[in-house]
Amino acid sequence: MSLFGCGSSNYAPLDVVDKVDVNRYIGKWYEIAMLPNSFQKGCNCTTAEYSIIDAETIRVINSCRKDSTTGELDQVNGKAFIVEGSNNAKLRVQFFWPFRGDYWIIDLDKDNYQYAVVGAPSRKYLWILSRTPKMDEQLFNSLVDKCKSKGFDVNKLVKTNQDSSHL
Repeated sequence: MSLFGCGSSNYAPLDVVDKVDVNRYIGKWYEIAMLPNSFQKGCNCTTAEYSIIDAETIRVINSCRKDSTTGELDQVNGKAFIVEGSNNAKLRVQFFWPFRGDYWIIDLDKDNYQYAVVGAPSRKYLWILSRTPKMDEQLFNSLVDKCKSKGFDVNKLVKTNQDSSHL
């Protein structure tokens, strides 16, 4: 999930999780829902795959099917840089040099790393991620409520079509 756009906001500081074990976070995540953005227009079956490059850098491969669940595969490769002093909970993601965007892990299944919520302090970007293409509705609703309490406009949240029966 790339993030672009900076600027000040009138929001309270955005809290992140206490710490992230990068070795447990890497791997494939399925996008369950997101706030609409221009760079994901028409995306279905969206995933993000993370792997370690070195102690401060993570490889990011975002994939989606364009315009339908059987559409053309669209991929973008990038890097995420760990923000020093954040216990790995804040990253700066770069898909197009020199632009970097905030990727802050604001909620996480600390026991099993089965879900994560990623946002930006501007509240313009938000993703709910899962290790599986489907998420329990009660858990989803609970995460949405938490996002709302953090100042995100959850009324604009869009569920991602993860109907991957064709894969």
